Amino acid sequence: MRSPRQEGMLFRPFMCSPDSSRLSWIHKRLRHPMFAWLGFRPTFAQHTIAEHRALQRWARGRRNIVEIGVAEGGSALALRQVIAGDGKLHLIDPFHLSRLKWINGPRRAAMAAVSRSKNGHVLWINKFSFEAIRVWTGSIDFLFLDGDHAEGAVRRDWDEWHSFVVRGGVVAFHDARVFTNGWPQPTDGPVRAVTALFREHCVPGWAIVDEVDSLVFVERKN
Repeated sequence: MRSPRQEGMLFRPFMCSPDSSRLSWIHKRLRHPMFAWLGFRPTFAQHTIAEHRALQRWARGRRNIVEIGVAEGGSALALRQVIAGDGKLHLIDPFHLSRLKWINGPRRAAMAAVSRSKNGHVLWINKFSFEAIRVWTGSIDFLFLDGDHAEGAVRRDWDEWHSFVVRGGVVAFHDARVFTNGWPQPTDGPVRAVTALFREHCVPGWAIVDEVDSLVFVERKN
């Protein structure tokens, strides 16, 4: 699961982080995703401005992008803004945590956020990643792993999905790196998974190519 320490940011099409007093009021009164869907507040982003820019830099112009773990759609919108015009953005999330199933505020908030861009084509896959993989057959240019943050779940997503990434393709792990004044801890699942896969050992054919705040980008080498 994503860290609540990241929820201190609000996502707008090109900026984050309003003043702290307004943010505190929004957190207390308008926390439910339904308020984002209805337009009473911006989308809560789960990434920093530096991470936003890094995601767009590595995803720009790619044609087949997969994001596992969508939340309110802040990062999904960032990816859609830079995908190739004829590209496909596959968004995988079961949206199972909604207390009002007939409304499903998180999913509606995410769809509203992603609809702010008309670039490319969006395909919503309302399943857990381990369910979606059972019928997956397509190639992937950019894979963003931001779903279940338990170490075993991160390793499972990597094990099941990375073989579909093309040579020259990139996988981004969120909350996977300890950095100054950041939220991840050495014992967090994504940090432990990335450390085991790419720092203590080296997965053949893959290498770390960038690290920005909590993001770690690995590339499949040609």
